[in-house]
Amino acid sequence: MKIKDLPQEELVTGSYACAGCGGILAVRLALKVLGKNTVIVTTPGCLLGVTTFYPQLAFKVPCVNITFPSTAAAISGVVAGLKKRGREGIKVVGIAGDGGTVDIGLQALSGALERGDNFIFICYDNEAYMNTGVQRSGATPLGANTTTTPVGKNSRGEDRPKKDMLRIVAAHDIAYAATASIGYPADYLRKVAKAMQARGAAYLHVLSPCPPGWGYASELTVELARLAVQTGAWQLAEYEGGEFKIQKVGREKPLSAYYALQARFAHLV
Repeated sequence: MKIKDLPQEELVTGSYACAGCGGILAVRLALKVLGKNTVIVTTPGCLLGVTTFYPQLAFKVPCVNITFPSTAAAISGVVAGLKKRGREGIKVVGIAGDGGTVDIGLQALSGALERGDNFIFICYDNEAYMNTGVQRSGATPLGANTTTTPVGKNSRGEDRPKKDMLRIVAAHDIAYAATASIGYPADYLRKVAKAMQARGAAYLHVLSPCPPGWGYASELTVELARLAVQTGAWQLAEYEGGEFKIQKVGREKPLSAYYALQARFAHLV
């Protein structure tokens, strides 16, 4: 699907997201492809916080709020419920941040993938627990300054590599999995469309920069999402039919070009 062909209707509007929030942009774009016949399942985190302040609901499709570790477990329940009621053509989509995906929600996600339920899981990865104060997660990149991996005399930031979720979900031999970046929306939309056509479970992991958590000016969100790919800090890839495909996008740039725009990497530049 080309960007110019996207429907004008917005299925997530009026949220309380920060200016320049990459997560809400990732969800907004995905819903342009997913359409109205979608049920969202989401967990406590930035997305739930900015879209479901009572009495406001930013989603224009049904949204199920669930406990932090239970996104994928609830997905399985919704899928089973729709099947029992004979409701066809409805896509169940779990959406969680990196904390609710790679850490707290990993066990439930693994179980749902193993069962082969027909759903899409989207992780909007802002690389820390942003909703509760920028604590490190399993998706925080090496060297990043967070409130639980502070830079100081005895620390140089995060000392563990970022968890490779694409390989983890691929190990379940699912129908389709991919990484994406909001800096490359056409590529991301194409992958959402492929996930919709997959028979069984599909997983998308999309880089979603966070202005307050990463420490950059809000208007740089899309530029940073592109630089992450162009510098090799983020890789675009797909897993399909038992094989990985690595995409080479854009001109290579030095990693310093990406780091220099973010306060969380100021000690490394």
